[in-house]
Amino acid sequence: MPDLPLLTLVVLPFAGSLVAAVLPANARNLESTLAGVVALVCAAQVLALYPQIAAGEVLRQQVDWLPSLGLNLSLRMDGFAWLFSLLVLGIGALVVLYGRYYMSPADPVPRFFSFLLAFMGAMSGVVLSGQLVQLVLFWELTSLFSFLLIGYWHHRSDARRGARMALTVTGAGGLCLLGGVLVLGHIVGSLELDAVLAAGDTVRAHPLYLTALVLILLGAFTKSAQFPFHFWLPHAMAAPTPVSAYLHSATMVKAGVFLLARLWPALSGTEEWFWLVTLTGLATLLVGGFSAIFQNDLKGVLAYSTISHLGLIVTLLGLNSPLAAVAAVFHTLNHATFKASLFMAVGIVDHEAGTRDIQRLSGLRRHMPVTATLTFVAGAAMAGVPLLNGFISKEMFFSEAVYVTSAPWFDRALPVAAVLAGAFSVAYSLRFTVDVFLGPDTCAALPRQPHEPPHWMRVPVELLVAACLVVGTLPQWAIQDVLSIAARPVVGGALPAFDLAVWHGVNLPLVMSVVAMGGGIALYLALRGPLAAGRFLRPPVVGRFSGKNAFRRVLARLTAAARLALRALGTRRLQPQVFLLGVVTLLAAAWPVWQALQGPQATGIAWRGERPTLSFSPMFALLWAVGIAAAVGAAWQAKYHRLTALALMSVAGLVTVITFAWFSAPDLALTQLSVEAVTTVLFMLGLRWLPKRVEPAPDSRLPWTERLRARARRSRDLLVALGAGLGMALLSYAVMTRPFPQSISPFFLERAIPEGGGTNVVNVMLVDFRGFDTLGEITVLGVVALTVYALLRRFRPARESVLLPTQQQALQENLDTDLVAAHGLLPARRDGDPDDAARVRAGADPAQGYLLVPAVLMRLLLPVAAVIAVYLFMRGHNEPGGGFVAGLVLSTAFIVQYIVSGTQWVEAHMHLAPPRWIAAGLLIATATGAGAFAFGYPFLTTHVAHLRLPAIGEVHLASALFYDIGVFALVVGATLLILTALGHQSVRGRRLPAREAAEAAPGGAA
Repeated sequence: MPDLPLLTLVVLPFAGSLVAAVLPANARNLESTLAGVVALVCAAQVLALYPQIAAGEVLRQQVDWLPSLGLNLSLRMDGFAWLFSLLVLGIGALVVLYGRYYMSPADPVPRFFSFLLAFMGAMSGVVLSGQLVQLVLFWELTSLFSFLLIGYWHHRSDARRGARMALTVTGAGGLCLLGGVLVLGHIVGSLELDAVLAAGDTVRAHPLYLTALVLILLGAFTKSAQFPFHFWLPHAMAAPTPVSAYLHSATMVKAGVFLLARLWPALSGTEEWFWLVTLTGLATLLVGGFSAIFQNDLKGVLAYSTISHLGLIVTLLGLNSPLAAVAAVFHTLNHATFKASLFMAVGIVDHEAGTRDIQRLSGLRRHMPVTATLTFVAGAAMAGVPLLNGFISKEMFFSEAVYVTSAPWFDRALPVAAVLAGAFSVAYSLRFTVDVFLGPDTCAALPRQPHEPPHWMRVPVELLVAACLVVGTLPQWAIQDVLSIAARPVVGGALPAFDLAVWHGVNLPLVMSVVAMGGGIALYLALRGPLAAGRFLRPPVVGRFSGKNAFRRVLARLTAAARLALRALGTRRLQPQVFLLGVVTLLAAAWPVWQALQGPQATGIAWRGERPTLSFSPMFALLWAVGIAAAVGAAWQAKYHRLTALALMSVAGLVTVITFAWFSAPDLALTQLSVEAVTTVLFMLGLRWLPKRVEPAPDSRLPWTERLRARARRSRDLLVALGAGLGMALLSYAVMTRPFPQSISPFFLERAIPEGGGTNVVNVMLVDFRGFDTLGEITVLGVVALTVYALLRRFRPARESVLLPTQQQALQENLDTDLVAAHGLLPARRDGDPDDAARVRAGADPAQGYLLVPAVLMRLLLPVAAVIAVYLFMRGHNEPGGGFVAGLVLSTAFIVQYIVSGTQWVEAHMHLAPPRWIAAGLLIATATGAGAFAFGYPFLTTHVAHLRLPAIGEVHLASALFYDIGVFALVVGATLLILTALGHQSVRGRRLPAREAAEAAPGGAA
């Protein structure tokens, strides 16, 4: 095991991302230094692992998360993952250095480096994942962070379109990949990567092999922009150039070819793999190369050339040849070096000249000689010129194209396609370099006068170009051993013999290289005249390969279908929505019942089980008779008397509370009672702002057809409600009258004290055994609270609902009059809160008149309620109580203050800040769960300690106490945020227009 764990390579970039996000906007040096240090530290860690990787070790690290479900953070590094990690982190460090000089001080640089580091961490997670579902999780994170990076300049429409397109295509492919790895895991019986790679024969012989293969290939092809999914990649060029350099060379698009190479031992070797992968790669190779020739944007040329080179790698992986797989790994490395340098060169040209348009650029060599030299070398590597790294991997491709054995027509077509693709690469490389840096000097007409960039901006390009030269001239010394280490895991351990020599003599691959170079030069010269004259247009044939148009058509048809479905099923009225949900649920539940009662194998349904029932209790029956009557009364009164319906609903809730207590469930009863109090206030606030029901005039009667239709609708709703209620009653009866020999109750009862350290089994379950569920639930509660708050910020009450009740109108008028006379303050305004706050600071207490006595009592009750909340919290692990109930009790105490004293008075005297409570609760709960990692235990593992304190004695302390503090804080924050967001509508409703406020002020306008 290395000195620093593999976890560092994944966690450190994410941690750096969080730090970068909070740095000031003007600290560009600090932010780039942070990102560069993170990338360099991780890259140094990868380099330090070389001796172990070279010795053939496979490094593993596992952090237990949910061991019982097999969901753990599993990291695995072999030679192939080592090479890819070095690419991700090494080129990432160079991109950070380059981005420091490329990004403008006016850009939101903290956001840029934060997204870049998070993207780096997600890609490291993909490369190092030792478990397939975990790989998919990081895979989708790369799509998410690439969306944020591509749309970084979100004020530009092309950036927004490109980001949405990339996320849609790669996100859909990620869903296919998830399905594929689940099928693959089902075939193998494990989702661990080691088990999958060792089960190749089992996978290929399974009937579900083709299903898994197609789904996984869809994920890989969409991510690596393979035909016909290639269209999203050119639109991603709206991203800043450092992002493009990183995305195209070592990360995003390389994830697809990484996955194909990673699963090559398990999935390759079949006819299905050969034809699906090879044909897709060939189509991408030719379409991308052909399209690149006709681009006028320098980044567009590189985008389509990236598509072409990715197609080359995919073609090599599809040939079912170990040597071709080695060539694919080699070209992946070579492509990363020359493509990153070329994108950085484009960024330099754009940065210094102000344009990337090839038709406007010419003669830049005179003004940027060093940049021109570096670009010519990198462009020659892309074209496959001898003595550069691209030439050696292209020779390997030509060799495999010649010696592959398959269908006769394919054996003849593949070498031709390889030479044609080589000619395309030469043609677009010449256009990329010659047309921009040679020729007449047109720099006087450019937006900026071009010149060499700052030296440190050019250093990353120099290092990458030097790598192209060293590998191209001394391949056996520079890269042979590294390639062997990286390729051995890809081919399953049996590495084929290969020789990375510069000269292999005159052979057929060399002849093919010469023909490709000659053909590319001829093609370039044939097109150069029309291009120079500005008359050359993109050939119509390219439009036939436009996946973008197909994508737009599909989206348009999906949108039209969604609108049609919305018109057919959607409505803004709540009642039809609830009716549709109820009917669908009833049909889904009734279908198995119908199946059990029909057909030749009908089994019937035994609603009554064998479990003996309790004796009949008249008191309990009377209790539920009251509850049923209250529920029916609430439904009956809901139409005209909302407050009465709410009171009757509360009676039904109280019956539920008594039922829980009746059956010895005090925790549930206490929780239900607290929830009833909070939801009653919530309903009252919500009902307060509903518009009044408009009744028809007494002398107007609806036509008899309308009255008949209304009765039919109400009868229909009654039948649905009765069906749902009776169905749930029968289902509950059928379940509760059956014995449960495999009940889980003994498990929790036996382990609550020895493993959870508490006698309150319910609370121990919530904070220990099912603590992960609780974490998810409180997270959802926090998100809901923030969503309600965000929605209500733009809510404005209906005009007819803002009038104060009669008993409050006189009080408000007297209060405003007294304030104007005594302090010279204006009454409250509609356009702001300053006067409201000033009234409170002046000592105005709205709790006067009929509210005086309740206000005094509730203010005295607040500390008592806080003590009760603390008491319920502290006893929760062993007696009824806990963080959830305590949070509701304290929230209710605060809400009562709002009710009797008003929003302004409370917030002027108590700074509650509910969002901070939510944030603190989530942080405390998550930190408590993650603290188990420090002791080598899974997430949320509880620890119980018995401490002996001076003057106190022995104290029973469980780590679940701190977790419960997080639950308590979040419940308080979420409840207060929702209820106060509703309560703030009363402040808006009482504000006077500015003109009326001016007239009411002393000395105001007459």
